[in-house]
Amino acid sequence: MKLTFHGAAREVTGSCVLVESEHCRFLIDCGMFQGGREAPGRNRRRFPFDPADLDFVLLTHAHIDHSGLLPRLVREGFAGPVHTTAATVDLLGVMLPDSGHIQEMDAKRAALHARRGRDGEPRGANAPLYTVEEARVALRQLRPVAYDVTLRPHPSVECTFRDAGHILGAAILEIVVHETGRSTRLVASGDLGQPGRPIVRDPTPVRSADVVLIESTYGDRAHRDLPATLVELEQVMSSTLRRGGNVVVPAFAVGRTQEILYHLHQLARLGRLPPMDIYVDSPMAVAATAITEQHRALFDEDARELERWRRQGNGLPHLRFTESADESRALNAVRSGAVIIAASGMCDAGRVRHHLRHNLGRAECSVLITGFQAQGTLGRRLVDGARRVRIFGEEIGVRASIHTLGGLSAHADQPALLDWAANFDPPPRRAFVLHGEAGAAEALAAQLDARLGWRVVVPENGASSET
Repeated sequence: MKLTFHGAAREVTGSCVLVESEHCRFLIDCGMFQGGREAPGRNRRRFPFDPADLDFVLLTHAHIDHSGLLPRLVREGFAGPVHTTAATVDLLGVMLPDSGHIQEMDAKRAALHARRGRDGEPRGANAPLYTVEEARVALRQLRPVAYDVTLRPHPSVECTFRDAGHILGAAILEIVVHETGRSTRLVASGDLGQPGRPIVRDPTPVRSADVVLIESTYGDRAHRDLPATLVELEQVMSSTLRRGGNVVVPAFAVGRTQEILYHLHQLARLGRLPPMDIYVDSPMAVAATAITEQHRALFDEDARELERWRRQGNGLPHLRFTESADESRALNAVRSGAVIIAASGMCDAGRVRHHLRHNLGRAECSVLITGFQAQGTLGRRLVDGARRVRIFGEEIGVRASIHTLGGLSAHADQPALLDWAANFDPPPRRAFVLHGEAGAAEALAAQLDARLGWRVVVPENGASSET
């Protein structure tokens, strides 16, 4: 069996692993690259394999850095099934068309602002990466799978999806690939959640594997504990609202938005928040929240208890979902008392850029960063202390306070990753550390070697390995 790493190798986005055996070829994830000037070009480059030759795709979860190039894959010849959990199928029904819409809008904007060369033609590729309709076509190839039920996507392959505890529907993949005279058990962690977080359940322990692919987004650090994080969340909200400002929360529409709402409701339930107006300004987040409600069977017990309280309707903060563009623009006139939760989580697309444009220059306001910010993104520049940023071509001074709540991450930290890895007995023959910037991936690899005796590789992008 041969593995080739076509993304998320010494970086966080673009997850895509090609698995080739003597009987079949398939992908684990087909994600979009995000962040930095090179990402658009990388998303447009030719696939380093023929999509038409793939037998199937196994998809760990719905986040765009894992799923976002599926429409391109289908357009360029892939005709097989994409197997993933039922919740992920539901989420992608919203997320992929939304991504297609963003591609179309970005292409129109690029065409509008393109400088013309001597021949009078715009420079650069202004066609969308894919369209809304191409995203909808790709959805037809999704095949829902239940957790803990063994699937045979090919006569030579078995696969079981286990709960990864990352976002709704996220999965760890246990894959057995049968070849002449041997079978290889491959476990792909996908994105692992942090144990003890609300709404979703803890990651499922896996006991046996020949080869493990493990993520490392936070492979070099420990998260702040949740109680201390909630104290900081309470302080940011209270101090900002008291001084007459707004709190802008860039949040991934799937997973992070729902978790933030959970914590704000929980703090309100305990009487720890002042009066506030909470706006969720993202059509996709609205749809994702509705889908989350439809999958309550996947909630942990704490989330079910809070849901019962919320349905009673007592002591709730004022919560409004703004879907139309006019409703979103109206928020620009709100000068105080608002908590505005909007995508994208890394501040590089979507409505949050408009809210940053209107609030970053105001010292009484705050920006609350709640998730990983990839290199090259606007969110990363804010976290790194930029005093001036450019949004929609306008240079804006950063006077608002910037707060990072690492304790709300949906990704496991180094201790949690090591605890999950320690369940393998005996250790895998080979392990590959993926989905982390080089320093984080190498730090986790060193700990897996030193503490657990794993034979670990941190592959380069495009590298192959026979297992």
